[in-house]
Amino acid sequence: MTLTEIRSAVDSGLDVRWGNDLYKVINATTNTENQYLIKCTTNNYMFGLTHKDGVTLNGAEEDFYIKMTN
Repeated sequence: MTLTEIRSAVDSGLDVRWGNDLYKVINATTNTENQYLIKCTTNNYMFGLTHKDGVTLNGAEEDFYIKMTN
């Protein structure tokens, strides 16, 4: 998934994951900052979806996916 696809999917309420089901992409936007994070669901550790440049993903595009629910 591209950066644009990831952000769009998250904003649409889809469950976007990175690498495996433990890492969920979330929108942590506040009144002052538009921010997307990758959150580890086991220990709540979070880091930016992108590098500080806001463009380069912290992970390969092919490692992001939409988790399908049963």
